[in-house]
Amino acid sequence: GKRLVSASADQTVKVWDATSGQDMLTLKGHTAKVRSVTISPDGKRLASASDDTTVKLWDATSGLETLTLKGHTAGVNSVAFSADGNRLASASFDQTVKVWAATSGLETLTLKGHSGAVYSVAFNPDGQRLASASWDRTVKIWNASTGQEILTLKGHTNSVESVAFNADGKRLASASEDHTVNVWDARLWTPELRAERESLSLLHFLRAHDKPQSEWLNAISSDQTISEPVRQRALQFAREWK
Repeated sequence: GKRLVSASADQTVKVWDATSGQDMLTLKGHTAKVRSVTISPDGKRLASASDDTTVKLWDATSGLETLTLKGHTAGVNSVAFSADGNRLASASFDQTVKVWAATSGLETLTLKGHSGAVYSVAFNPDGQRLASASWDRTVKIWNASTGQEILTLKGHTNSVESVAFNADGKRLASASEDHTVNVWDARLWTPELRAERESLSLLHFLRAHDKPQSEWLNAISSDQTISEPVRQRALQFAREWK
């Protein structure tokens, strides 16, 4: 928290003292607008994304450029380190997300699936998943090791500009040009999660009819159309909602 980094249309990245506001470093090397910058978890490296189609890595102490990552075919909007600092993800106007080895600069994955520019990318805390936000109005969640698309989140009515996981990776927030922020359940779809969702929907339905809790419990216990996993979760939630 002692330093602040900024990216600018003047083609530079600056490092500032977060207490005094003093300009500590100016990093020059990009040949077009710099759209995003991030600092590695250990604080030793910076990564920047630019309209010049490259991602650059810098030594955060000296300001020296250490790597230039080339592979995108249009401007790069966003860049993010994994929590261990070993990987870097970038999002581009070319409609792709790329994953790179942060030490060597080797491109390891290209994620294709969006139908518009990708504006933001984020790793979840354990580094197993990536989220991307796009002009196509969707948020996508990907397997960060294989590049497989896991989920497509639809709900925004305009371009999605930014995406971020919460600290435990179970929720995801997205910000859109539709003037809203959506919060999503980012957990993988499992039978247990399906039972939880269905049980909550059932309880909300019963609650809407203003029935006493005893009637909820009787209805849930006696209805043979309710699967046993859903029944048990619903009974558990109903008792907790006293």
